[in-house]
Amino acid sequence: MSFDGIVGLTHNYSGLSLGNLASQRNVHAVSNPRAAAQQGLRKMKLLHDLGVRQGVLPPHERPAIDILRKLGFTGRDDQVVRKAQDASPALLAACSSASSMWAANAATVCPSPDSRDGRVHFTPANLRSNFHRQIEAPMTARVLRAIFEDPDRFVHHAPLPLAKPFGDEGAANHTRLCVDYGEPGVQLFVYGKQAFDRRAPAPTRYPARQTLEASQAVGRLHELDEKRTVFAQQEPSAIDAGAFHNDVIAVGNQNVLFFHANAFHDPMGTKRKLREAFGEGLHLVEVASNDIPIEEAISSYLFNSQLITLPTGKMALVVPTECRESTRVWGYLKRLAEEDPLIGQLEAVDVRQSMANGGGPACLRLRVVLTEKEIEHVSGSVMLDDDLFQRLQVWVDEHYRDRLTEADLGDPHLLDESRKALDELTQMLKLGSLYRFQR
Repeated sequence: MSFDGIVGLTHNYSGLSLGNLASQRNVHAVSNPRAAAQQGLRKMKLLHDLGVRQGVLPPHERPAIDILRKLGFTGRDDQVVRKAQDASPALLAACSSASSMWAANAATVCPSPDSRDGRVHFTPANLRSNFHRQIEAPMTARVLRAIFEDPDRFVHHAPLPLAKPFGDEGAANHTRLCVDYGEPGVQLFVYGKQAFDRRAPAPTRYPARQTLEASQAVGRLHELDEKRTVFAQQEPSAIDAGAFHNDVIAVGNQNVLFFHANAFHDPMGTKRKLREAFGEGLHLVEVASNDIPIEEAISSYLFNSQLITLPTGKMALVVPTECRESTRVWGYLKRLAEEDPLIGQLEAVDVRQSMANGGGPACLRLRVVLTEKEIEHVSGSVMLDDDLFQRLQVWVDEHYRDRLTEADLGDPHLLDESRKALDELTQMLKLGSLYRFQR
C-alpha cells in the first residue's frame, strides 16, 4: 500500500531545508496550498486507478502552537502567533511548515514476513537534521498509532534519540526488495555517514541526514534477519550534489532496484551484498552518468518516482512531469519502457507545488506492506476510493487558500481556518480527536 500525506493548509516556501536545492531555490516564492493539495490528491487517485491500494495520512496542525509556547510565547493562541511573527518570522515559518506532507520521512516500516515476531513494525523518524521537521515526530507517532492500532498485528517504536549520532529520516533511506510482497524480503538501509567513525567518508558541502548507527538501531528494533539486511553508504558526492536522501537517487520495488551509477559509495560491494542477500531474480537497473548526469537526475527528480507493480504483473514508473520536460531524461525513460523486461509503463504526474519545495511523487508516500488480514485491521476511513477522493477534493476547495506568502503565516485567521478544516477531516477519516485543539 501507499499512504500519502495530505498537503497541509500552510504549505509555503520558506527555504528551510539545507541541501535541498529546490527548497533553497524557491525561498520566499508565493505558494498555492489549494493547488498543492489537489495535485497530491490527483496523484493518489492515479495510483488507485492503476490498481495500487492507497491510503491517506492527515496533515499536522500548523502553526505548531505548542512548540511556540515551549519557546516562551504566551497569551491566547492568536496572540502567540502574532508575537512569534513580530519576534522571529523565521521561527514562525519553521513552526508553520507543511513538510509532514512528505510521508516518506514519516517512519520506517518493516512488514510482518520480515520480523521475528510476525508483526508490522513502525519507527517514526526523528528528523533531527531540521527543526521544522524534528517537531513532527510526536504527531506522526500519534497518527500511525491511530491508524494501525491493533497490538496483535502492529508494533510502534518510539523515535530514536535526538542525539546527533542517530539522525533518522525514515523510509526515504530505506527500500524493501522481495520476490513477492508476502514473502520474506531484503531490507536495504542507506546511510550518509558513520557517526562514530570520523575517518569514514562523508559529504563536505551538505549534511548527511541519515547515520549508519540510526539504520542499525531501526533494524534491531524491527527484529530483522541480519542475513537479509544490507547497509550501504550513499555516495558523499551525491549528497553534496543535492541528493539529500537516497530516494532522490534510487528507487526500488519487489525485485527491481532502479538507481544512478553515483548512488552508492561502494557500488560494486553494494550490488554484491544485495545479490547475496536476495538470491536469484534480483533486477538491477543502473543509469550511467553518460546517459543522465547526476545533476540532471536530481533536477528532474527522476529517481524520486514511484515504482509500482500493476495488476498485470508488469511495473510502472510514476515520474514527475519535470522528467517529461527533460529531453535527455524522457528519451532515456522511453527506451527503458520499451526495452526493460519488467518496467513497461510510464506515468507523468504534476506535483509542481511539492516539487518547488524539493519533494517529488515518492516523497509524498509511505509504503506499507500488509497482508489481507492486516488491511482489515486498519482503523478509520483512510482507504482511498472514488467517494473519499471526491469528498477530499471538495474539502480542499472549501478550506484551502490559493495564495500564501510568508507574511500570511502571521495571520491568526489562518490558524482558525486550519483548525476548522482539520476538525472536519478527522471526522471524515473517522480518526477521533487527533489534534491538541480537539481535546
